[in-house]
Amino acid sequence: MLFSQFDLPDILQQSFVRLGFTAPTPIQELAIPLALQGRDILGSAPTGTGKTGAFVIPILAKMMNDSQSGRALILTPTRELAAQILKVVHSLLPKRSNIYTALLIGGEAMGKQFRDLKNNPQIIVGTPGRVNDHLQRRSLNLKDAHFLVLDETDRMLDMGFGIQLDEIMKYMPSERQTLMFSATLAPGIVKLSSRYLNNPERIAVGAVNEAALNIDQQVLHMKHAGKYSQLMKELDARQGSVIVFVKTKRGAEELADRLAADEHSVDAIHGDLRQRERDRAIHAFRNKRFRVMVATDVAARGLDIPHIEHVINYDLPQTPEDYIHRIGRTARAGQSGSAMSFVSPSEGNMWKEITRLLQGKMGPEAAPFAVEQKKPQQQKRRNGPPHGDQPRGGPKKPGGFKFKKRFGAEKKQAQSSRGH
Repeated sequence: MLFSQFDLPDILQQSFVRLGFTAPTPIQELAIPLALQGRDILGSAPTGTGKTGAFVIPILAKMMNDSQSGRALILTPTRELAAQILKVVHSLLPKRSNIYTALLIGGEAMGKQFRDLKNNPQIIVGTPGRVNDHLQRRSLNLKDAHFLVLDETDRMLDMGFGIQLDEIMKYMPSERQTLMFSATLAPGIVKLSSRYLNNPERIAVGAVNEAALNIDQQVLHMKHAGKYSQLMKELDARQGSVIVFVKTKRGAEELADRLAADEHSVDAIHGDLRQRERDRAIHAFRNKRFRVMVATDVAARGLDIPHIEHVINYDLPQTPEDYIHRIGRTARAGQSGSAMSFVSPSEGNMWKEITRLLQGKMGPEAAPFAVEQKKPQQQKRRNGPPHGDQPRGGPKKPGGFKFKKRFGAEKKQAQSSRGH
């Protein structure tokens, strides 16, 4: 099937041509016709399968066909995913469009959001906390919000947004179209859908929580104390961009600092950063200004960077489902990738749950391949180029949000030298 076979406005079809989009993904092929008919949808699909287009395209089509169709509110669990969705919206809009948008997320200045809301935006993308904030301030009115999208609903519930979602619903009109997408269909999701959706169409693509088949999954069992030396070996042995997942915000900072001291081109991202700092780090990583991103699970959903070739789970995630989302940061858009997990004795039970989940959804062959760990040999690490023609460590002051902290002493010394 081709996009041209959908009953979509010519302006939208022109955007597909401009972007080189010809055929919809399976989830888009199922969801778009139903959404255009006004049906509520409860959808699930593996990560990286085009769920964003499955709800953005029909919303834009309705607004382009009818300027009085009302607003759309799109809720996501993380700031990064919200920004990514809005980027897709803007890419599909023509340069001159009468469809205005607003991004309502924490960590960004309220002033800009107030200004955007005064423009009466038709499409509002945000996180539940900040949307609730604007509702309480009365800077946001949802009386004419006839479209509601709940994306990554399972993650929103995991992050404790259930109460805030219920609060937002009080401001929404009862007559609306609701599209709910989730990577899992836990009992909490089904219960939520019965409250928010009206006789929804259930659509699914692939097995829920199914990892992409083009990801080479491997596991190494080791003591926690041996993880860092093994990480150094893995980074030396691999080429291309790497995202390293850790459990805590402090762990992300400490590991990034340690890698930087060992001359790796690295930065970190976690939930304690201001949105501007997170955006700066992601933008620099997308533009290959540094090779290694150390991240907490805040980056597991909504981070869509095609050139990520490797995922390393330095620490295992809190839930088995998050393992799927972590490794889904590689092998995007049909590419291949690798995923390596370090498992310490204390993480054994979680690894069993992850393996059980993968085997249950994809068969016994889905279990990651166990790599035999050789006895460590003391040898000097070679400093080969890790990324293109950049030397290891990149420039003396690699890009990223922790410029002042991680490289502050060096910057201060350089400024002092210039003063003399």
